[in-house]
Amino acid sequence: MSVQVQRPTGAFIGASWAALLVGAAAYLVGLWNASMQLNEQGYYFTVLMYGLFAAVSLQKSVRDRLEGIPVTGIYFGLCWISLALAILLLTVGLWNATIGSSEKGFYAMSFLLSLFGAVAVQKNIRDLAPFRSLESESGSDQFGA
Repeated sequence: MSVQVQRPTGAFIGASWAALLVGAAAYLVGLWNASMQLNEQGYYFTVLMYGLFAAVSLQKSVRDRLEGIPVTGIYFGLCWISLALAILLLTVGLWNATIGSSEKGFYAMSFLLSLFGAVAVQKNIRDLAPFRSLESESGSDQFGA
């Protein structure tokens, strides 16, 4: 099965990177300025890193399957479980946290924005790969020479 992919626009690429950077930066700055114990800050940091990895891994697995690249059922299932677990860990952590509701909402939304941004950036990188290989085969480099 051949999937035809259009080159992503510069606006979408920029918006994807902005979503990832703004979401992750807001989450991390909020965490840095939070008045919580260091172990609690470490928990939320680890959940963010785990969530980003799980989201990118799931997106890659879904894309591999669409393009006919074999992905084992166990790995595909683990990707889904990992993403669900990262979201569940954040939810449970925020539910039990002794911070205000607005802070809880801030962490939840910046976490989800980061996950969305990571998936969109991964998609753009994957979508641009065939175009970059065509450019390198034609002899032009990234500076147009």
